[in-house]
Amino acid sequence: MSGHSKWHSIKHKKGAADAKRGKIFTRLIREITVAARDSGGDPDMNPRLRKAISDAKAANMPNDNIERAIKRGTGELEGVSYDEITYEAYGPGGVAILIETMTDNRNRTVAELRHLLSKNSGNLGESGSVAYMFDRKGYIVVNKNQKSEDELFELAIEAGAEDLKEDGDSFEIFTDQESFDEVKTAIENAGVETDVAEISMIPQTYVKVEGTDAQTMLKLYDAIDDHDDVQNVYTNSDIDDNELENV
Repeated sequence: MSGHSKWHSIKHKKGAADAKRGKIFTRLIREITVAARDSGGDPDMNPRLRKAISDAKAANMPNDNIERAIKRGTGELEGVSYDEITYEAYGPGGVAILIETMTDNRNRTVAELRHLLSKNSGNLGESGSVAYMFDRKGYIVVNKNQKSEDELFELAIEAGAEDLKEDGDSFEIFTDQESFDEVKTAIENAGVETDVAEISMIPQTYVKVEGTDAQTMLKLYDAIDDHDDVQNVYTNSDIDDNELENV
């Protein structure tokens, strides 16, 4: 990416570090377990589980791990019970932050997140304080060198996408939740590889953050993202790429 890095750009760039730490497996196992618990262990009847299994396979997770996670979710194997909790917070420069967690101890999680935020010029907000600033949408990123903007736009819109935007070396495609699978499949069937394909919380507007606030925000993002109970972190920050090099 070039120019500015919004939250999704930052998340994408830091993805390799997550994989090296092995945290991505922990996140995926929890997601599979909870998806199977909530809507059953058959991926054909459970879109959330189908997506989680696809992500796990893309991360080269062994099939045995996937099967055990499903069985823990359906109760065939014993396992830890996780609660899904979304925390709302503010970061440096008034940035809005959504933190999606899966935890077996709510008190521990909220106390540790509050500590991380306070160390990095942030604070927890009340329920509903920032969630209204985001929309849950399908989000797909495609490298520009695969299709022209007109070709990709026509392909995506015909499959049900809402919009396509240019972002540096990539195109971003946005869908509603219901159309996500269809759009993703249409793009892949056309021989186009996706760099990112997920259901995300997309900010309605962005907050430009620079200098010390930008550096603190990036450190806060890392600290939250690295927490064992955190599944996803979303912010409406807009940060110059050169700030990433200074972290």
